[in-house]
Amino acid sequence: MTMEPTVFVVDDDEQARKSVCALIKSMGMRSQSFASAEDFLAEYQDRRPGCVVTDLHMPGMSGLDLQEQLIQRQFDIPVIVLTAFARTTTTVQAMQAGAQAVLDRPYAEDDLWGAIRKALADDTARHAKCEYRRDLGERFGRLTTLERKVLDLVVQGQPNKAIATELDISMRTVANRRSDIMNKVQVSSTAELLRMAFEANSAE
Repeated sequence: MTMEPTVFVVDDDEQARKSVCALIKSMGMRSQSFASAEDFLAEYQDRRPGCVVTDLHMPGMSGLDLQEQLIQRQFDIPVIVLTAFARTTTTVQAMQAGAQAVLDRPYAEDDLWGAIRKALADDTARHAKCEYRRDLGERFGRLTTLERKVLDLVVQGQPNKAIATELDISMRTVANRRSDIMNKVQVSSTAELLRMAFEANSAE
């Protein structure tokens, strides 16, 4: 079951958190707020869809520190940074760390709204891509050692006769293995099988 996307609001200023959460609620979306980056990291679990809206300057771990921790922990979630003390170097640091957007306070609600919508759309696309890759891995993971060898030669463009010679098996066995491969990978044509095989290899 797909989890509902959540906008995680991280800010030590309670009023600021409430303001962002109120905007998110008006968008018909779910939010969850945290008074510090440390609190957020203690609770967040990877693969929860959504995005992070964080203040830049906070006691303890800053917004930039939070970005760094997300990278180190390989938590690939979009981050939007809010700051009342914008400086070019800070903005560049945040963007280089992968921030989806850096907005100056006071920000226009439409700007934050747009940044959140884009972040959630990007995250949804990322999750769909990851799910597709996991599905590919599961499908090709069902293949036996012989089926994998046959597939490798099919990908190379070898005809059944050449595959039979290469693997020292009969052409009937090659035909049967190719049929088994297509059934396990759940494709109906060789072209589709080749496309998915190339995608699976690039994902690895």
